[in-house]
Amino acid sequence: MALVVNDRVKETTTTTGTGTVTLGGAVSGFDTFAAGIGNSNTTYYCIQAGAEFEVGLGTLAADSSTLARTTVISSSNSDNAVNFSAGTKNVFCTLPASKTPILDASGDVTLSGTLAARELESSNGIIANNETVSASYTFPTGYNAMSVGPITIANGVTVTVPSGQRWVIL
Repeated sequence: MALVVNDRVKETTTTTGTGTVTLGGAVSGFDTFAAGIGNSNTTYYCIQAGAEFEVGLGTLAADSSTLARTTVISSSNSDNAVNFSAGTKNVFCTLPASKTPILDASGDVTLSGTLAARELESSNGIIANNETVSASYTFPTGYNAMSVGPITIANGVTVTVPSGQRWVIL
């Protein structure tokens, strides 16, 4: 089960309530969730009809006939699952703003979580750093680290490297 986001994936549903949504087929000119996301995968979704809306992370069934509303991110019901009323609703793949890194006017991206990557690359082969460690930090067990200086550790701040691990500063 992978997280998949794709363009132009849109179906309808007549499901009511707060449970799993039965997908009713693609809107003309769009792909089905089966074609665009794939069986058993997760995706970000939006369900919308009139003033009712819900954005969340959903999980497709093994045959892609239903979408389980796994995690609600935002909604017209104070960010809780919407108890959808009768009628046809649109269900489409989306990329929630709260899950999207944005390049600001200075050309920087600020992340609120942890950036995890197997490799870090730059277009010119240079990764520059001039940082001050401003909060105490303990390396997780089993992890080593590397930094490129200069590195400054602020007054009263400690960096703890567990026994048997290494922090290499170049």
